[in-house]
Amino acid sequence: MSLSLPIACQVGVDCEIQNHVDHDPGPGSADYQCGTRTYQAHTGIDFRLLNLAQQRRGVAVLAAADGRVARARDGVADVSVRTTGTAVVEGRECGNGVAIRHAGGFETRYCHLAKGSVAVRPGDSIRTGDVIGRVGLSGRTEYPHLHFSVHRGETLVDPFAFGAAARACGAGQSLWRPELREPLAYKPRVVLNTGWAGGPLSMAAVEEGPDVPDDSAAALVAYARGIGLKTGDVQTLTLTGPDGTVIASNTMVPLARDEAQSMLFAGVRRPPQGWPRGRYVGQYQVRQGDQTVLSRSFELTLRGARSP
Repeated sequence: MSLSLPIACQVGVDCEIQNHVDHDPGPGSADYQCGTRTYQAHTGIDFRLLNLAQQRRGVAVLAAADGRVARARDGVADVSVRTTGTAVVEGRECGNGVAIRHAGGFETRYCHLAKGSVAVRPGDSIRTGDVIGRVGLSGRTEYPHLHFSVHRGETLVDPFAFGAAARACGAGQSLWRPELREPLAYKPRVVLNTGWAGGPLSMAAVEEGPDVPDDSAAALVAYARGIGLKTGDVQTLTLTGPDGTVIASNTMVPLARDEAQSMLFAGVRRPPQGWPRGRYVGQYQVRQGDQTVLSRSFELTLRGARSP
């Protein structure tokens, strides 16, 4: 079997892998590289969008291979279980979803599609890349993503490590098309997104996708979200003004445990004379001991009230 990307996004640019398949048969968890990018009994690959604003604009879910639709469901509301609780979706954890059967006994499954977006019906013949729905927030999910899983008969398959034994740490065969193996290469840690806001932030506000600040903003706040951070990681976010001076900085204490997601921000109030004209730079960095293990720079240009 050869799989195409099941979502119309560019991994590492406007989406990221949040979770992998759990390869630990016991009460613990381990991804296919024996890392921490999964959780107990997780059965698929979670392709996560950057925020809800992106989801509302519409991101297509695509058939990963030729096949025939075996099952499809629509009509489940797009509501985070943070709001409703998990009992509401009991028995419908996948939310709106599609299952497609393929040659060789394989089946691919696509979960958490947007209500009203499922575009196929059981019995439909499907070609690779056909649009079968859109990414949503239905079923047991807290953020917009596609949960994509592969099965052969009744057996769960990890498309990154087909045939690998439990905790084989990198063994097995990739089922992804050759051109996807580099974009989908394993990352122990990932920057989900970075950006700017004009005032105080919460995780919920970042998930909504805050408006980009302009010259009238009362404050300038840079933010960054990391995925897969490890115990002992130290995050720093620095904000530099147009003249190269550091105008805000925030360093967190070392993480006490592995974290699936972490957010950091640094900000400054507008000076009395207004914002200096020019380029503002945010620099997000994660260090483990004396080693930088993750970093990203991002910029914002303001017309400003004055030159620096």
